[in-house]
Amino acid sequence: MLNLIKKELRLCLHPTAFIFLFFAVLVFVPNYPYEVIFFFSCLSIFFSCMMTRENGDIAFSCALPIKKEHIPFAKMLVVFGLQCIILLLVGIIGAIKGVVLPAEQYVNQAGISANLVLVGNGAILLGIFNLIFFPCYFKNPDKIGVPFIVGAIVIFLLIGVFIVLRWATPLYSTTLNGLNYENTGAKSVALAIEIVVYGVLSAVSCELSMKNFQKVDL
Repeated sequence: MLNLIKKELRLCLHPTAFIFLFFAVLVFVPNYPYEVIFFFSCLSIFFSCMMTRENGDIAFSCALPIKKEHIPFAKMLVVFGLQCIILLLVGIIGAIKGVVLPAEQYVNQAGISANLVLVGNGAILLGIFNLIFFPCYFKNPDKIGVPFIVGAIVIFLLIGVFIVLRWATPLYSTTLNGLNYENTGAKSVALAIEIVVYGVLSAVSCELSMKNFQKVDL
C-alpha cells in the first residue's frame, strides 16, 4: 500500500493538486464566498484523474501484484490527505487574518467569516464531493467528466445554501459567524460535527469505490 501511495504522489497527481493548496490565502480577499476555495481542491482531483487516464495508470496498476481494491483505496487516501491539508491551511490562515486585521475587516458580506465553521463547511463540501465523484469515477475510470460535473453542480448549490444560511438564520449570522474567540464553544461543536460527517461520507465513498472498481473489466 505504501508503494501505491508513493506511485500516486509521483506519477498521478496533477501539479494543481499542490498549487491549489496555496489558494487558502483567498481568505484575505474581502467579501468573497470562501467556500469556493474548497472547490479548487475538487478541481485538482478532476485534473489528477484525467492525468491518470491519459497515462494509462489504471491498467498499469492492475498489472502489478496487488489486490485490485487497493488501487482506488490508495488514490483516495492521497486525496483525503490533500483535503485535510487544505482544511488545516484555511483554519490557520483564517486565524492569522483574525489577528492581523481589525474586527470590522474580518466580517464577510458574501458568506461566513474565515473561522472554524468555514473549515467545517469545507469539510462537508469535500465529503459530499467524494461521495458523488469517486464511486461514479471508479465504475468507469475512462469517464471523468460527468461525475465531476454532477459533483461540481452539487458543490455550488451547497455553497449557495451556506451563503443563504449566513443571512437567513441567527445561528449562522450571529453565533457561528465572526472571530473564533466569539462563541468559541458553539463554533468548536459545529466544526467537530462537520468533521465527523466528512469522515463518514469519505469512508462510505471509499467503500463504494472499491466495490465498484472490483466490477470493472479492464
